[in-house]
Amino acid sequence: MSNDTRTPSGSETPAAAGSTPVEGEVAGEANARIAALEAEATELKDRVLRTMAEMENLRRRTERQVAETRQYAIAAFAREMLTAADNLERAIQAVPDDARKTSEALGTLIEGVEMTERELHNSLEKHGVKKIEPVGQKFDPNLHQAIFEVPTADHAAGIVVQVMQPGYVIGERVLRPAMVGVAKGPAKAAKADKSADSDAEQSA
Repeated sequence: MSNDTRTPSGSETPAAAGSTPVEGEVAGEANARIAALEAEATELKDRVLRTMAEMENLRRRTERQVAETRQYAIAAFAREMLTAADNLERAIQAVPDDARKTSEALGTLIEGVEMTERELHNSLEKHGVKKIEPVGQKFDPNLHQAIFEVPTADHAAGIVVQVMQPGYVIGERVLRPAMVGVAKGPAKAAKADKSADSDAEQSA
């Protein structure tokens, strides 16, 4: 009697018959779960990148604000120092060159005042305070304050030709506008144009 238990032809084992409906359902759920995790990972990555960008912008903005605070914190003190600079400049201009030459003591005194003025301006520049040099430039209401107009044929109208009081800026801000005289244009030319217009009207 034979112990051969071969499977009859035409029949297959369960493993060879392919995946069952249950296995297909499990695989579908796994794929869906993987897709959901990938989408969640992408979203988290985007959030991290946006957060990093916001933090970088905040860092730059904070550094800029700190720098501006440091720079402009001395504005009130610097504005008061401008009065001292003005007084030193007036004292120097009040002494004629001839008086310096005739009096050695006076000349030495004025040299000391000039040195003090230079040191004061150097100290102001170290803290971002710079003097405005407007002569020859076009009048700018943001930097200059017009005190009077000067009829002249040497400059175009609107050009600063004289400075009554120097102006200063600190960083990009105006600490004090320069008080200036502005070219008005040649008065004679203006009168000649007016006379020509009048003659033209009469001849018409």
